Formats: sequence, structure tokens, C-alpha cells
Amino acid sequence: MRKPLFLLLFVLAVSRAAAEDLEGPGTLPVEINATGRTTYENGLATAHDNVSIRFGDTDIYSDYAQYNTAKRTVFLKGHVRIYRGISLYLAEQATYNLDTKAINADSMRSGTFPYLISGKTVNSASDQEYLVKNGTFTTDDAAQPDFHMNAQSVRIYENDRVIFKSVTFYIGQIPVFWWPYLYQSLDRSFSYSIAPAYLSSWGFSLLGQVTFPIGDNITSTVKLDYRTRRGPAIGFDSEIRYGKGDSSVAKIISYYLQDQNPNLNRTSLPREGTPTGRYRFSIQDRTRITDDIEATVDITKLSDGFLLQDFFPAEFRINPEPDNVVAVTKTSPWYTLTVDARFQVNTFFDTTERLPEIALDITRHPLFNGPIFYDGETSVGELSRNFAAGSLFQDYSALRIDSFHQLTYPNTYFGWLAIVPRVGFRETYYSETRNLSLSPLPINPDPSAPEFPLADPTTMPALHTAGGVFRSVFNAGIEGSFKISQAWDDVQTRALGLDGLRHIIQPFVDFSYVSSPNVDPAAILQFDRVQPSTKLNPIDFPQYTSIDALDNWSIARIGVRNRLQTRRDDLTVSWLELETFVDVNFNNPFEKTDYSNVFNKLTFTPVPWATLVIDSQVPLLAKGFTEVDTNINFKVTANTVITLGHRYLNNNPFFDNSSLFTFGGYYRIDDNWGFGILEQYEAATNIFEQQRFSVYRDLTSWVASLGAIIRNNGGVKEYGVLLTFTLKAFPKLGLDLNFDPAGTNQTQ
Repeated sequence: MRKPLFLLLFVLAVSRAAAEDLEGPGTLPVEINATGRTTYENGLATAHDNVSIRFGDTDIYSDYAQYNTAKRTVFLKGHVRIYRGISLYLAEQATYNLDTKAINADSMRSGTFPYLISGKTVNSASDQEYLVKNGTFTTDDAAQPDFHMNAQSVRIYENDRVIFKSVTFYIGQIPVFWWPYLYQSLDRSFSYSIAPAYLSSWGFSLLGQVTFPIGDNITSTVKLDYRTRRGPAIGFDSEIRYGKGDSSVAKIISYYLQDQNPNLNRTSLPREGTPTGRYRFSIQDRTRITDDIEATVDITKLSDGFLLQDFFPAEFRINPEPDNVVAVTKTSPWYTLTVDARFQVNTFFDTTERLPEIALDITRHPLFNGPIFYDGETSVGELSRNFAAGSLFQDYSALRIDSFHQLTYPNTYFGWLAIVPRVGFRETYYSETRNLSLSPLPINPDPSAPEFPLADPTTMPALHTAGGVFRSVFNAGIEGSFKISQAWDDVQTRALGLDGLRHIIQPFVDFSYVSSPNVDPAAILQFDRVQPSTKLNPIDFPQYTSIDALDNWSIARIGVRNRLQTRRDDLTVSWLELETFVDVNFNNPFEKTDYSNVFNKLTFTPVPWATLVIDSQVPLLAKGFTEVDTNINFKVTANTVITLGHRYLNNNPFFDNSSLFTFGGYYRIDDNWGFGILEQYEAATNIFEQQRFSVYRDLTSWVASLGAIIRNNGGVKEYGVLLTFTLKAFPKLGLDLNFDPAGTNQTQ
């Protein structure tokens, strides 16, 4: 649980003209003003009624004051207010030393927004250290704060740390937790949290972490977790900033647990052989060597392929198979030069190793400042495709030298027609190829199935190699487009957010031709290869990166863009956009149909608070599959937000049929209460894959949420309870009780 820091309250001090000046330390005068009687006897200056004292950056107000010129102290009584710089102290009685700035006071209050502290007595030997007895701490600036902490003593070391002894945490007037000792660094990087949680795959859990600084540029975190169905776990993370302007950063992430149920998982997929000793160790580094040279390191070692899925679900969704690469990159406006090494650290994942690879990418630029543009890329690498341990497939490797060069001639004709012809050449050397006579291609067991991208011909148990080869590839193409538009200034419809309307139509065509006459593409070992996807591959270079899967093709991508624009808030905005295109396959090795699916991308924003996006592809002209993704976001009322989504996929040879409905919403009941919901329903399997329900309560300084989660992963159900407190006043430094079953800093 992170505890907030103690700081001092900022108040603007206003002083009046001095009535009497006394010499203080150095050359600074002490100015005393009062509406009542003032005297000066035996080194004591006494003032009554509406007393104001000014000394340097300090202003003091009280009902009574007595200044001892020998001791340099001021005794104050009655409505005492001491303003020093940005600091304020309020008390009924206090003694203040003008030299050391030490304060001894009764019933004092002090703080800086949004932190407030008070105590029965406050004593200090200097302005750097304070001792508060029977102190109260809060960030809620109210007569009856929603939360506060009472401590027997609070020792404050200015700009360093705060130490509480015998401290009780209250919500309202109800005590909820007690600590015998509590340490809080005033460094912004110091925090700690304790997160109770429950997941059916974890059992009841307690997740804790402490984040603390080690020097000015090193921040570390120690994690201590316990799960009743899994056992204890420990982790250590660290972030180091270094180099010029702290522009370089290194991160270390480690975690270890002795899992009592390693084969327990929250999916329907079988799992066996998972070790009990489970761990992760990651090093991530980005070093700025010079302004144009950067080195990166990204290495992750895992005990097994399920660790991230079980204990770090947020990371697993984004990067289920972490990469392992070391690279140095030099950039300039003309080119990018990269030397990288990629290797297989985790043998349970398929990996394409590059040990190493050097790549030079030249950006498109005019040749000799003329109308013809050049771009290209050249790479040399020792490549190896390593399958997961226990795989039936055979690993393979080769030295690959690849060089690509392309010329383009963009121009506009008749003032409206944009034409960009291009021509390119690629030469690639492979030290090893596939022997097709000894390793025949697999036969499709279902001739009636749709013909989509070819299966990787090298992923066969019987792989025989045949020596080196040079492969020559020639590519050419032409892009063309033009725009026509029509405006209607008299179209005015407030309900649809229209203030004038302009329609822009842009037909376009992109023809791509590739020829590789001297080598059968099936003989090429596949490193940079085509991956299964529902989207079309690029047909331009260098955007097309699956260079080992290059084959003869002739493809024309034909489409039209429609854009409706209107005026809104003195700006031109897109009211509706629709892009439609289709591939005409004169010769396409990855799709044996004459035409691809027809693609449509629709974005409709009639008003700022409502958006409709439909991304679809349907087989109108030939056989294929259907995919329609729909998302609707709109704010029904000032207090209601609703999101609707639907993903439909049918007859795709690589992915299961799906009809996934998603519904989310938030309703603000009143100033203090809100309700949120998220539902995911898969109609193809008749399963509610996920259900979340949350209730939010505004506690003035805090926002509390209580929620429940239910997941169904292919018939395996998982349950969880979430309770979260967030401090609104200063979330990064606040008391953060994060009861999230995903774990501390592991949002599910």
C-alpha cells in the first residue's frame, strides 16, 4: 500500500508596512507592527493585538508576540500563523527561532495542497527536521475528511523522509488498519502496496511490492506474493537511467515461485510437464550512444511457455512469445543501418535466429535532385529457423545475402492525374535450399477446401537440403489516382452535425508485377515468410517483407475512397469516410481465385459524441471467407456511455468461425455513484467468454470501485473479485490500495 508524502501548504502571504525595525541576523531587519500596545525593554520587544512580524521570507501573525533579540526567538500566542516561503504553520501557541527556523508549538496544523497534517505538539531543532506528537495526516481538505491517519508520533525530515509510529488508517471515523511503524520516503519514486485478491486459478492471494530509489537514477521494486493454490513468489525489478540527459534506460525484471499446481490453467487446452520451479528474467536496455546511434537489448528467459499466461496476463495478451534480440542502429535522413542478433533463449517457442544480420535501408530520395527517386535495402545474415523442442519439424539454416533496389517516377499529369510508375530488382543468395526431389510438397487432403495462401513447404518432417543458389526477382508496377469533389454549403443539419458538406472521391489503382524465373519458390527455405492472416498482403516494395515467400505474381488492387467533410468548431472534419477495394488476381500464388474479397472500411462520425466503424470483407466476386468487424461508441446522455462491438468471421481456413458480441457501458448515477459493465458473448459456441461488473463510489478524495469478473475459456470457468481505491488528489503519490486479481501493476 503506497503512503502519501508530507509536504507544506502553499499560501500567499500579505504583509503591512512596518511600524518598528529591529536588527536581526546579518543585515535583515525584523519589522514588527501591531494595533495595540508595543514595548521594548531589556532586549524584549512585546506587541499586542493584530501583531504582524516580517523577517526575510518569513511573515508572522498572532494576537500577542514577544521577540527576544538575544536568543533570536519569537514567542507567539493566539491565532498564530507563520508564513515562511511557501510554508504555513497554524497554532494557538508557538516559539519560532529566526536563525534556525526551529518551531515549538501546541495544536499546530500545516501542509501543502493536497496534503494536510496536524499535531498536538510540534518541535523542531531546525527547518529540516520536525517531530509531531499525536499527529493526523490526510489529503482531504474538509472539516470531516473521508480518510486520515492518526499516529502517536510523526518525524519529518524535510525533502527526505517521514517516519510514523503507531499509526492507524481511518476511512471516515472507522479504523481499518494499524501499523506499529511506517516509513515514507519523500522521493517520488518510493511507494508500496498490499493487494488482496482472489482468482479461482490462484485461490486467495496477497500481492505486495515495495518500490524504492537507489541513488538519483535507479529505482527498484521488490515483490512478495502469496497464492493459496500456487504458493509463495518473490520478484525484483529495477530501472536505471543513465547517459547524457538520462536519455538511456535499462530495465531488469525477475520473478520466481515454487508452483504447487503448475499444470493448473484457466484455458481448455491440455497442459503437461510444466515445472514447479517457475521463473522469468528479463533485461531491456536502450542506450543512446550518440545522437544518431542507438543500441538496444531485449532478452527474456522463461521457465516455461505458460508463465506469462498464468501470472502476467496483461503482458501475455500483448507479447505472448517475448523476443530475444540485441541490436545497434545508426539513423540518418538518407538511410538506416542496423546490426542485430536474434537468438532462441526459450526452446519451447519457435524462433528464427539471426546470428547476426546486417541491414542497410535507404529511404526514398531523388537521384541527383532530379525527378526520379531511388530506395533500396540490402541485408546479410546467418539465419536459422529453430522449431520448439519436441517438434516433428526439422530445423534448418542458411546464409542469406539480399539486395533490393527500386526507382520511381512520381508525376502529375493534366493538373489532376497522379501517376507513379516503379521498377525494381532484387538479387538474393541462399547457401542452402530445399531439395524438392527428395522432399515433395504435401498434398491437400481436402481438394474441395478453399485455396488460400500456401502452407509453409519447409515445415515437413522429411527435409532435405540441396546447396546454394542465386535467386533473381524483377518487380514493376504503377500507381494512379485522382480526386474530384463537390461542395454544398447550404446543407445544414444540426442533428447530424452538418455545417456544409463537401464530397471528395478518389479512385485509385495499384498494379504490381513480380517475376522470379530462375528458381522454384518452393525450394527456398522460409525465414521471412507469409503468416496466416485475414488481411491482404502488401503488393508494393519494400512494404512487402516476406521476401523468402516471393513468387511470380500479377495483381491489380483497384478501389475508391469516398470522403464527406463538414465544418465543426472552425475546423474541417471528416464526417464520413469509406474506402473500398478489391484485388484482381491475374496471377496470385497465395490466393488461387480470380478476385479477392471485397474490402470496405467505413468510419462515420456524425456528431462528436458518436462514432461508427465497420471493417469488412466479403466474397462477392469469388469464393472466400467473410469477416465483418463493427464498433459503435456513443454517449447516450451526459451520464451514460455505451460501446457496442461485433466480430464476425466465417469460413476462414486458418481461424475458427466466430460471432463475438461485446457490450460495455458506464452510467453515472449521481455525483457519488457510478456503474460499469462489460460483456463478451461468443455466439458460435454459445459461451459468455467474459463478464465484468463494477460499482464506483466517489469518496471526495478517493474513488473506490468494487467489481466481479467471470471468464469462460472453452468451458473452463474462472472467477475473480476486484476492489480498488484510487486517490484522486495525487494518484502517483497517493495511498493506493489496489485489490486487483491481476496482481500489482498487472491489469487484466
